[in-house]
Amino acid sequence: MDAKRGIVVKVETTPELVDEATWALFRATMNLPHAAAHCGMTKREMKMTFREFLKSHPTDYDLGAKQLTMNL
Repeated sequence: MDAKRGIVVKVETTPELVDEATWALFRATMNLPHAAAHCGMTKREMKMTFREFLKSHPTDYDLGAKQLTMNL
């Protein structure tokens, strides 16, 4: 969207843009509405795509024994 003119620019969805958006969501560098606009999808389409992405990409961090505990 061009904020100065109030024009919505339609972005053509390509596999490269979807890949960029899903990795940005995975790394939490982009929020869902921004990611959907980045690759020309609706928020609902982006949610479904990201859910499928998460099924094939497990977490890449390990909390292990370093979890914090609070003694109350």
